[in-house]
Amino acid sequence: MPLIRPFAALRPVPERAGEVLAPPYDVLNSAEARARAADSPLSFLHISRAEIDLPEGTDPYDASVYARAADNLRSMIADGVLKRDEQPCYYVYRITMGDHVQTGLVAVASVADYDINRVRKHEFTRPAKEDDRVRQIEALNAQTGPVLLAYRSQPEIDQLIESATSATPEYDLTADDGIRHTLWVVTDPSVIDRLSAGFDSMEAIYIADGHHRSAAGSRVAATMKGGPEAMSSYFLSVIFPHNQMKILDYNRVVKDLNGLSEDELLDRVGVAFDVNREDSAVSPSKSGEFGMYLNGHWYRLAIHADRVSQDPVARLDVSLLANNLLEPLLAISDPRTDPRIDFVGGIRGLEELEKRVDSGEMQVAFSMFPTSMEDLMAVADANEVMPPKSTWFEPKLADGLVSHVLDQAISLEKS
Repeated sequence: MPLIRPFAALRPVPERAGEVLAPPYDVLNSAEARARAADSPLSFLHISRAEIDLPEGTDPYDASVYARAADNLRSMIADGVLKRDEQPCYYVYRITMGDHVQTGLVAVASVADYDINRVRKHEFTRPAKEDDRVRQIEALNAQTGPVLLAYRSQPEIDQLIESATSATPEYDLTADDGIRHTLWVVTDPSVIDRLSAGFDSMEAIYIADGHHRSAAGSRVAATMKGGPEAMSSYFLSVIFPHNQMKILDYNRVVKDLNGLSEDELLDRVGVAFDVNREDSAVSPSKSGEFGMYLNGHWYRLAIHADRVSQDPVARLDVSLLANNLLEPLLAISDPRTDPRIDFVGGIRGLEELEKRVDSGEMQVAFSMFPTSMEDLMAVADANEVMPPKSTWFEPKLADGLVSHVLDQAISLEKS
């Protein structure tokens, strides 16, 4: 089986694409999605978060939600808002956020290669979230949320993808958050073959975000038993070169000091870190450096060199903070389940850390240096798992621009 292959996407007709474009299903809660789509009847949120079309308080995992999503998808196809391409294609997708630009390939990736870890993972999944994605795929007979993948940058592949952007784009849209989404359709058989061969020569590609969606794709493929040529044996993906991807810091806030006074905490932090008080907010400038906000003051923490391991997981900044401060001093032993810790994506800025501490909701905050793509790939290559909340990818992929129809989903088409 090829590592990736082209597919006939189900996507908006160009004149309606701006109305369909929606944020990813998992960045909004139900109330936010309901408000966002209130005046947007064609928003893809009516498919990805279909509880917004049911009474408030409806459980997002209720069977009626998946049924409504399928009804909404059929309606958008029947009304001519969504149309399936007539032949398999690749799609080049560019996302622009301010000065940051990343350009990648929309394709379907092999479940078989995912199952043998050639599509490499770095996170555990949660059964409830996996089950949700399985039920969504089965109800729609389609995958609508792409998995964000990365490949080690190769100049030949990068250039081949970039060359597609010289044509007129199919869509060029700016969402209400200011993120620009541009899509080109690649139909040239020779280009398709070169892209397929180029990826098939790679040792591995890497899941950046979308572990639950890829795991759900694997489970659905096992159920459908379509064989290696079946489109159900592949899952929807957008694949970017690793050196174009942007990981932001994923910061930490903690409710209390575990019975320590502020002076006691500072003294004990000094066992593993150099501690220097700063006059302004601390945005770490390198790995091994952290900011700490405590009682209206910022401190710059630098981990002692003898505390840094060469193990791909232990050397991560999130591990260094956890192993040398959060667990031994603040008794945060399981950040997945401990209600005393919370996580703040770097997109919210350091002001959000100050706000949550100054309000009294939290007592101490830590700013982080972003995890690198090289570190993520090293963990995945070692078949290890990263600590929770290690990466925050921006910009986010849009929902609704491309969906992957499974073999049994042809009945969705209006006859």
